[in-house]
Amino acid sequence: MNQLNILLPEPFNEETFDQIQRELVERINLQNSFKKEDIHLVAGVDLAYWEEEGRTRAVCCICVVDYTTHEIVETKSLQNETKVPYIAGYLSFRELPLILDTFNQLENDPDLVMFDGNGYLHPRHMGIATHASFYLNKPTIGIAKSYLRIQDTDYEMPASESGAFTDIVIDGEIYGRALRTQQQVKPIFVSCGNGIDLDTSTEVTLALINKESRLPIPVRQADLETKKHRAARR
Repeated sequence: MNQLNILLPEPFNEETFDQIQRELVERINLQNSFKKEDIHLVAGVDLAYWEEEGRTRAVCCICVVDYTTHEIVETKSLQNETKVPYIAGYLSFRELPLILDTFNQLENDPDLVMFDGNGYLHPRHMGIATHASFYLNKPTIGIAKSYLRIQDTDYEMPASESGAFTDIVIDGEIYGRALRTQQQVKPIFVSCGNGIDLDTSTEVTLALINKESRLPIPVRQADLETKKHRAARR
């Protein structure tokens, strides 16, 4: 799983990262690679960063949730120094090593993984949810709190009711979806990671919403955990 020679190519530059993304994009599968009735455990993944003694550090938190009962089954976190520089559009190269190391700590094997970030809704369709799928070998979904415009394309606001959505279409292709998970609450932005279609990604997301947040429970819990760890280190 930890193919770090691919994850962390040297030198760390946009040209090298771009080449790898363009090779991986050919392997994306936007169809379900599983049966929906086989979903039992869903993991949520998030990272947070801070500066410490002149170095950038990060924490990755993964929360595994029972798909049916919504109970938290397991939470793991791991901190480390971040060595890959931030390059816009290539954040996955910075995040993947810590994500994979944290996954190795899990005692439960999730059937599906949701990321606090994008998947197919990315200029080259290679957000963290998509990129990570090739190393986790699991279906993945991207859940973003905000929309970063692609090719100057805005999204249409969905109706103010739970489950309403509008697709984000760029050059005739659906990249992702603005989804209203709660009435009169800001939408989130759902996209396929890999091994799953957009309608199923939406269905799974809505199935994991409760009254506490517009975010699905696994992502919400991972987000809360990262903020807690970062605050403690600061």
